Amino acid sequence: QREAISEKGEHPHIMVMSATPIPRTYALTLYGDMDVSTIKTMPNGRKKVITRFVKGISMKPILKDLKDYLASGGQCYVVCPLVSESEAIEGRNASDISKAMASYFKGQYEVGLVHGQMNDEEKNQVMDAFKIQVLVSTTVIEVGVDVSNANMMVIYNAERFGLSQLHQLRGRVGRSKEQGYCYLLSQASNSEQKERLEFLENHHDGFEVSEYDLKIRGPGDLLGQKQSGVPTFMIGDIFKDYHILEITRKDAYEALNQHQDDEKIIKSKYNNILEEEIKNIIWNEIKEKI
Repeated sequence: QREAISEKGEHPHIMVMSATPIPRTYALTLYGDMDVSTIKTMPNGRKKVITRFVKGISMKPILKDLKDYLASGGQCYVVCPLVSESEAIEGRNASDISKAMASYFKGQYEVGLVHGQMNDEEKNQVMDAFKIQVLVSTTVIEVGVDVSNANMMVIYNAERFGLSQLHQLRGRVGRSKEQGYCYLLSQASNSEQKERLEFLENHHDGFEVSEYDLKIRGPGDLLGQKQSGVPTFMIGDIFKDYHILEITRKDAYEALNQHQDDEKIIKSKYNNILEEEIKNIIWNEIKEKI
């Protein structure tokens, strides 16, 4: 889409916007040809979402908090990694959780269900009528949902989500002047999983979260399919050498611009020689300058 716009007219100015915090180290690589600006301030009156890592896959340890919150008139999101039971993947599913919660709160609170396998009309009907107290969902609520009265979120199997995704999810609560709460339920089995979730308890800046996520997972292949892992650069580290990389990027642009100027001059001087010979002359002149 960016490419299609950039080809319209004579060098049109383009602004690209993203709600996802992108690490500066990665933005340098992905958007090196663009000026990157960031908005780091929260809207006036917003409070940091209180985040708690709860060991286990049961809501029992936080059930009293949930019931007290619902009794005060608030609404709650309950997020699950799966739509329905899967033989291949372990995790709580939205269909079963919504049935269990509907049975538990029968006669007290209304429980709704929304997930990605529903068509747009069905999803919109549920979301437009969000007068229910508990909405059980998959990650379809990650973006574009703004309910000021919904200030509590419970996420099952939190270890199955990426840090940036968890940060995006908890951004659905605390969207008014009221305090937001996010509970991360997880049976995290290793120290790395626990550290990731504990990091979210103590950090609320999306850029810090995305930078940390990038460091522990690695960026994967910029031009391939691998979505995580350490980049295979022979020289340089995109985390430690960020400032040097930024300088080299500027130097590279200057060299390329100078190269284009040199090419124009040389072509005007040697307009009747072969293209390959022109390239050799340019390269030799650049080497002399270096």
